Parts: sequence; structure tokens; C-alpha cells
Amino acid sequence: MKPARIMILAVAAVAAGMAGLLAMRLAGKRDIVPQQIAAVVEKEATINVLVAGANLPVGSRLDEKSIHWLAWPESGVVKGLITQSDRPDAVKDLKGAVVRLPMFEGEPIREEKVADSSSRILSSLLPSGKRAVATEISVATGAGGFILPNDRVDVIMVRKSSQQQLITETVLSNVRVLAVDQQIEEKQDGSKAAVGATATLELTPDQAKVLAVAHQMADRLTLALRSVADAQQPDTTAADYLLAGDNGGGLVQVIKSGAIVTDGPTGPKPQ
Repeated sequence: MKPARIMILAVAAVAAGMAGLLAMRLAGKRDIVPQQIAAVVEKEATINVLVAGANLPVGSRLDEKSIHWLAWPESGVVKGLITQSDRPDAVKDLKGAVVRLPMFEGEPIREEKVADSSSRILSSLLPSGKRAVATEISVATGAGGFILPNDRVDVIMVRKSSQQQLITETVLSNVRVLAVDQQIEEKQDGSKAAVGATATLELTPDQAKVLAVAHQMADRLTLALRSVADAQQPDTTAADYLLAGDNGGGLVQVIKSGAIVTDGPTGPKPQ
């Protein structure tokens, strides 16, 4: 055999050997890569959490259709959430419970957002220390009928002074509307519209006294609808002078001719 041919065969054999060795190394790497990927995408542990199955407005009652269990990352479970491991009968136990704060579909149910099913609905919506007081409204005095539960309003009093001058003043500011009753009115063209006749407000005890006095003094009470952006502003302010120095000791307050008459030196003078 010629030396040139022998040289060609030797080179081919060496090249084949190197190609085989390279193929073996690549195959070994393929076996390692899937194991590494599997370790990276390992599924995180989950736990079943009770969530809303639909958008739930204030005052609605819970049932099997409105709440259900949903797998939740265990690392994302915080205090206050209802888990199936802690309360396996929660769906049954919460049946009929009243929603105190709005909840949206998929949102975890929290104890502070619902009230006991044995509670009366309105009283269960009231936070501790607050009072529910109703006041009459109409289309003219209720922002054209656009005031709805959970809106914020100012209560404006219009009255006449002793000199028969009209006086307007804001007696309550930024108070929450708990409920608005609806009555169906038939228009001349035959169509029907829902118009609220009474608005129930969430007030502090002092605010409730102020509104009671304002009802007696006012020629007219108007609810002024506030922007939702004002929801975080103080809601406990009131026209304190209408309390006439009341300190809880049973002081009697006399209203005469649209003005407050008191025996104490701190009471306002009749106007």
C-alpha cells in the first residue's frame, strides 16, 4: 500500500475517533441539563384559602356559590386568611354571613369583612362605637338621586335667623351613607325611576345628637355628595355648637324660633 494512502486512512481514523469522543461528551451534557431544569421549576407548596367566587357588595349574604377554596402559595398566606387546614367547615359555617366591606372575585375572605349570620344586617354593618341615623331626602336634597350606600356626604342645614335671613352651614362632614331606601316613582311618560326617600348615615354619638338638633332647627337638610378621593379625610367632625355644651350629663337644650337657648355661658346666642 502506498504511503500516501496509509497517511489518509490514519487521518480519517483519528478524525472519526475525535468525532466519537465529542459526541459522547455532548450526550453526557444532555443527560445533566434536564435534571438541573427540573430542580429549578420545582412546584411551590400551596394551601387552600377561602376566596370570593364573585363580586360581593356590602350587605350581601355568603353561600356555597359565592365562596370557594382556592390553592394559594403557602409562602403568601398571611394572618387573617381562612385556610382549609385550620377551618375545614368554613364554607358551611359562613353560610348566611353578611358582607361588611366590598369584596371582589378571587379576593381572600377575611373575618373582619364579614359579620355573623345571626346578626341583623344593618347593625352588623356598623363599626363599633358608631350609630345609624336616618334622614329624609329627595331628588333635590339628595344629589339628584345619585347617592348610594358607601358614598360620603356632607349634611348642609338651611334655616332662618331671628331676622328672617337664610343661614346655611355644614353640620356634618364626610360621613358615610350606610343605606338608601328606594321607592319606585312613575313618570308622566310611563317610565319608572327609583328614588330614595331616606338615607341612613353612619355617625358618632355626638354627630347623632347634632343631626337630631339640626332636624328640629332646619327648614331644610341637604346631602352633598363628596368625591371618592375624600374617603380618607376625617369623618368625625360636626357642628359642636349644636351640642350646647353637652358633656353627657343630661343637659337640656331648648330650641326656640330656630335658635338654641341655653342657660350655660358657652351656648350660642339666638340669631
